[in-house]
Amino acid sequence: MKKVGLIGGISWVSTIDYYRFINEGINARLGGLNFAECLIYSLNFADVQAVTWNHSFDLLANACIDLKKAGATAIALCANTAHMYADELANHVELPFIHIGEATAKTINKAGLKKVALLGTQFTMEMPFYRDKLASYGLEVLIPEPKATRDYLQYTIKEELGTGLLKPETKAEYLKIMDELVANGAEGIILGCTEIPLLIKQTDYHLPLFDTTQIHSAAIIDYMLG
Repeated sequence: MKKVGLIGGISWVSTIDYYRFINEGINARLGGLNFAECLIYSLNFADVQAVTWNHSFDLLANACIDLKKAGATAIALCANTAHMYADELANHVELPFIHIGEATAKTINKAGLKKVALLGTQFTMEMPFYRDKLASYGLEVLIPEPKATRDYLQYTIKEELGTGLLKPETKAEYLKIMDELVANGAEGIILGCTEIPLLIKQTDYHLPLFDTTQIHSAAIIDYMLG
């Protein structure tokens, strides 16, 4: 089994799901008492917020280097937004990265969809790093057009979901936003922040939802056992 280094804590509430999904997946494949041999570097999210995502490269790079020293043969960033640095970090630490956007795009391609909506932080929705990765797989990506909507998603992800606070009124608003995107032609919705699946499940919606936490975890398992 290959050893993967997970960079989590951004936020810790979704890192728990990564750890659970990966261990459950390894055990489902190997049976018995087999579970994942992995390393977790859990960042203090307050440190990331203090420097902002735009200046968090050093925090992530130091975590990568520590994981490599500890024996990791690949790195997985347990946050969609952190992937703004994925290529740069891979070159810096000289280890392969299991990319959440790439894994998500491949899953959407298998589902046969062409036009999908992306929900996430402002960085994930507005910056090109994530949408370009999806586009390279032939996908057309929609994001909420009103800036106020993107601001709302950013606020609730950071102040609510990232702390484990799940409000029914927030869920209702997310579903409304999703309906608006579907009205604009989306065939499915990418839950492009690893905290959003804590709030929204496939059973809540009539069109395909792409849970990036589960998708990324499955790609990590494939690497570990590949």
